[in-house]
Amino acid sequence: MLPPPDQERLSRHLRPCELPVGQVLYKPGGTIEHVYFPTIGVVSLLAELASGQQVEVATVGDEGMVGLPIFLGAGPPTERAAVQISGAALTMTAEQFRHDVAVLDGSLQGAMQRYTQATFTQLARNAACNRGHAIRQRCARWLLMTADRMHSDFFELTQEFMAQMLGVRRATVSEVAAALAADGCIAYRRGTITITDRARLRSQACECYEVVRDAFTRAYQSALP
Repeated sequence: MLPPPDQERLSRHLRPCELPVGQVLYKPGGTIEHVYFPTIGVVSLLAELASGQQVEVATVGDEGMVGLPIFLGAGPPTERAAVQISGAALTMTAEQFRHDVAVLDGSLQGAMQRYTQATFTQLARNAACNRGHAIRQRCARWLLMTADRMHSDFFELTQEFMAQMLGVRRATVSEVAAALAADGCIAYRRGTITITDRARLRSQACECYEVVRDAFTRAYQSALP
């Protein structure tokens, strides 16, 4: 989304890093020291309830950045950012990112504004989806989004994370995964998911999958010449 000269300037401040599963990138009320641009993998943004339960409110993959409060100039984060599916990223300090937003002639700011708008769409659809759609539809949508970000129909995913993602008990996750497997959509074995029939899985997902995907597609297409 950035002009080549700005890409070059930004790349001088980025360094590659691994994103091991379970790594916490920032905590509620804490300080965000670095921002992360995932190249593969999935990071969850989790709301922590008074009961101690953690519920996923959004995810970030290779379409975006972890550390949006830094761009928005907000105070300490209210959510936890944790790696849900291991991968890799490019990272820089939050201080350097603020500097680059200011000096890259508006191109980075414009790209981040478009990403922020698409993220707001994801947050809104997640809220509506959690209230209005069946667990099976929500699970199918999330599996498709994960496959898109992993660029693969095979990825590791535990029942614990799936329960967190859907805001349900692990027993419910087992029932939903078994139903999708019985329908020929997926195969689920020992913490790994394989999408065996993508078209069939899409038929099981709610319309939120298309809405969120299209929001990010429009954000990026609008930046192209």
